[in-house]
Amino acid sequence: MIDFSIIIPAKNEEHNIKNCLESIFAVDYDHAQYEVIVVDNGSTDQTVAIAKELGAQTFIQPDLTISGLRNYGASEAKGEIFVFLDADCTVTNSWLAAASRYLKQSEIVSFGSPVVLPPNATWVQKTWFYIREKKKDVEEVEWHESANVFVQREAFIAVHGFDEDLITCEDYDLSFRLSKIGKLLSDRRIIAIHHREPATISEFFKKEIWRSKSNVHRLLDRTFNLRELPSILVPPFYCFLAGLFVLFLLLFGSFDVKTINSGWLILLVVWQLPIVLLSSWKIRHAWNTKMAGQLFVLLNVYFLARGLAFVSELRSLKVGKT
Repeated sequence: MIDFSIIIPAKNEEHNIKNCLESIFAVDYDHAQYEVIVVDNGSTDQTVAIAKELGAQTFIQPDLTISGLRNYGASEAKGEIFVFLDADCTVTNSWLAAASRYLKQSEIVSFGSPVVLPPNATWVQKTWFYIREKKKDVEEVEWHESANVFVQREAFIAVHGFDEDLITCEDYDLSFRLSKIGKLLSDRRIIAIHHREPATISEFFKKEIWRSKSNVHRLLDRTFNLRELPSILVPPFYCFLAGLFVLFLLLFGSFDVKTINSGWLILLVVWQLPIVLLSSWKIRHAWNTKMAGQLFVLLNVYFLARGLAFVSELRSLKVGKT
């Protein structure tokens, strides 16, 4: 059995897959001890041709979710460790060497690190990465992002892999199930660079709308983790307060000025003070007034996007049952 099976789901990634695969095949590690598997979701561009040309095992599965693509790749894999990497990532030369220290540590069922940013990152990318970034070189964590995660083969099989019914949140769901049978470890030396993080507020908003699509389904899941509750329910409550604030101004905007001032100020404080406090707390270890302001903006966008998506998915679920 080889050490690593690197599994990359892809669809129309011709502008990224070449750099991704070239970085993998350039790592400072015995090439006989790892394989690269690309599972294509029905690309209409040159993704498949490029992957084959560069030497990756390539499979075409057009009807699967991203979880299904990863599971299919795992079913074809021969490695002791399954490595899940996104097609818009590249890796450093020491990527697999850094990961190899966990090969024989079966009690650590999953390890990896949040994907880092390229040098030309925007303020949106830098600010959001700061709160995702791990502050210690090595630490135990609750979950891993699926863009750069290593999972012991036996552990992956034991928890039945990714949940193919989930469109998003599949990485958190897998991590939750893995955490019941072993440790999850973050190691900042296992470096992958993500080249397509949302670069603008508009892109960030759209990505968070998409990322929260499975939150309603996770809430209704019988294996739901109570630790998820705040991240799922706070966004719709944020939207409720935002709507209440706007409604108050519309209804009472032409009435007594004293009532308007006291009412909207109270609502504004209830709505926005928690965001101010959260922004400050998130950067408390390296205080920066500018970054605090930028994070305040992004958190408002984050809660708005996730709250709207939650309500939309809930309505769709109700419509589907009628």
